[in-house]
Amino acid sequence: MVSMKNMNLAMLSILFCVLMSTPAFALTKIVATVDRNPVMEKESFILEVTADDDIDTNALDTSPLLKDFIVGRTSVSSQTSMVNFNTTRTTKWTTVLIPRTSGSLTIPALTIDSFSTTPITLEVLKTSANSSNKSQDIFITSSVSSKEVYVQQQLTLTVKLHFSTELKQGSLTEPSLDGANITQVGKDKETDNIINGKRYRVIERNYAISPQQSGDFVLQTPMFSGEVLAQTSRRTNFLSFAETKPVSVLGEEINLSVKPIPDNYQGFWLPSEILTLHQEWQPDTDSFKVGEPITRTITLTAAGLSEEQLPTIDIEMPKGIKMYPDQAELHTGMNSNRLVSQKKQNFALVASKAGTYELPKIVIPWWNTVTNKVQQAIIPAKTITILPNDDIEVSPAPIVPSVNSDSIHTEQQTIIVKQNSWLQWLFLALWLLTSAAWLISTLLNKKSTNTVPVNQPLVPSFKALLNACENNQGDKVLSLLVPWAKSQYPNQKISTLDDVTAAVNDDALTQELSILQQSFYAKDTKQWNGSTLLNVLKNVQKVSGNQTNQQFTLNP
Repeated sequence: MVSMKNMNLAMLSILFCVLMSTPAFALTKIVATVDRNPVMEKESFILEVTADDDIDTNALDTSPLLKDFIVGRTSVSSQTSMVNFNTTRTTKWTTVLIPRTSGSLTIPALTIDSFSTTPITLEVLKTSANSSNKSQDIFITSSVSSKEVYVQQQLTLTVKLHFSTELKQGSLTEPSLDGANITQVGKDKETDNIINGKRYRVIERNYAISPQQSGDFVLQTPMFSGEVLAQTSRRTNFLSFAETKPVSVLGEEINLSVKPIPDNYQGFWLPSEILTLHQEWQPDTDSFKVGEPITRTITLTAAGLSEEQLPTIDIEMPKGIKMYPDQAELHTGMNSNRLVSQKKQNFALVASKAGTYELPKIVIPWWNTVTNKVQQAIIPAKTITILPNDDIEVSPAPIVPSVNSDSIHTEQQTIIVKQNSWLQWLFLALWLLTSAAWLISTLLNKKSTNTVPVNQPLVPSFKALLNACENNQGDKVLSLLVPWAKSQYPNQKISTLDDVTAAVNDDALTQELSILQQSFYAKDTKQWNGSTLLNVLKNVQKVSGNQTNQQFTLNP
C-alpha cells in the first residue's frame, strides 16, 4: 500500500520535471515571401513575413520598403498549436505593396531583433493599355478635362474603378494636388462594360479641381484598397465561408500645367470656357404701372467655375424704382464632362412714380480660356415706361382738429378718393379752409397761461393704422401710411411711401417699410408681422406729437 503511494508520487515528480524541463520559446528565424513574381506595374501584390514565435505586432519595421514600393495596409495574425506535447507559435504580417516603377526591384531584408529576412528580387512588368486590361481583374483609369489650365480655373477629374472579381469591401482615397481645392461632384455611378471580351463592373467618380498656384504639378489619382474573394481550392460551401485577400490598385499620375493670371487682365478673375448672362421679365412687357410688382430674373452660367467663384450680380436702379433682391439660387453639375455652375437670382422692382426709366446695362468681364482673350457678358440697357395706376386708392388725411377756449376736439372724416381725381382737389381745398379757420381761432384765443402742452387724442386714421399693424394687415397698412403722414406733416407734399420716409426721417421706420414692401412685392412673398412697425409708429407719433404740442402755446 505504501509502496503504491510512493510510486504515484514518483510519477508525479517525473511528470513535473518533464514539464519544467520544456525549453522556453524564443525567436529563431523570420521568413519573407510574395504571393507572385513577376507582377504588373501599378498592380498590388502581397508580402508575408512570418516569425516562429509570438512577437509584438509592432516589431516589424516596413519603412525600408517605401523607397521602391507604395505600402498599403498591414494585418497581423498570431497562431499557437500543440501536437504531441510539441507547441509551436507563429506571428505573421501580411502587407499589400504596389511597385512605384517597372523593372527589377529588390524587397530589402527586414529585421526583427537580431534576425533578418532574405532579400527578394522582384520583376515588375511595364503595362500597356491592352496588356493591363487583359491580365488584371481590377484596375483604375483616370482622365482630366484639360491638362493645361489657368490658376483658379476648374478642371474635372474622372476616375473609373474596373473590377471583374467579386469585391467584398473597399474604398478609394482622395486625389491630391499641391495647392489645389478638390471636391467630389455628384454621386458615384455604377455601370457594366466589356473590355477585350471580359465583363467588368465600373464605378465612376468625378472630382472638381481648382489649382490655386501656377506652375507644373503632378496630380496623384486615387488609390483603391479593399478585399476581393480569393480563388482557392480550400473554399467549400460549409456555412458559406469564403476566403478573401487584400488588394490595392493605383491610378496613373497626371502631369498638369497651371498658367498664371495674365498681366493685362483687370478686375475680378473669372477664367472660363464660356460665361453667359440671361434675363427674364414677369410680366414680359416694357410698360408697367405704379405700384405694380415686377419680377426680373437674371441667370449667370459659367463652365469651369465653381458656384462659390460666381460674382455678385450688381444692378443700379434709377431714382423712383425700388429693388428687392431675393436670395440667389446656386447649382453645379456636369455637362459633357465639364463642370457647369449657375447662379439664378430674382429681383422685385416697384415703381413709385409714373415716367420713363432707363435701366443701365449689366456688364461682367471674364477671361476666355479657349481664345485667351478678355470678354464681357452683357445684358443691354432697357427702357421701361411706368404708367399711372388708377386702381391705387389713397385715403386722405383726417380733418384737422378745431380748438375752442375750453378744449380741443378732434374730428375726422375718412374719404376714399382715386389718385388724380377731382375729389382730391376738392378735399384739398376743404382741408386748407379748415386749417385756416383753426389757425385764426388759435391766434384769437385770449386765455392767459404759460406754455401748456396739449395732449391730443389719437386721430381715427392713426388708430386704424395701429390696428392694421396689430392684425398683420400689410395691404391696409400700405394704404393708410400716406394719409397718416399727411396729417402729421401738413406742410410737406406727401403722395408716395418714399415721401413718407423722407418726411418722417426715421431709420427704423424706413427699414420696416422696406421689409413690408418686400414681403408683398417680392416673387416669393412671406407672411408679414406688424408688431415691430407698430412700436416704431408709436415712437414716431410720440416724437411728432411732442413737436406739435410745442406749437400749441398761449402768450401771457
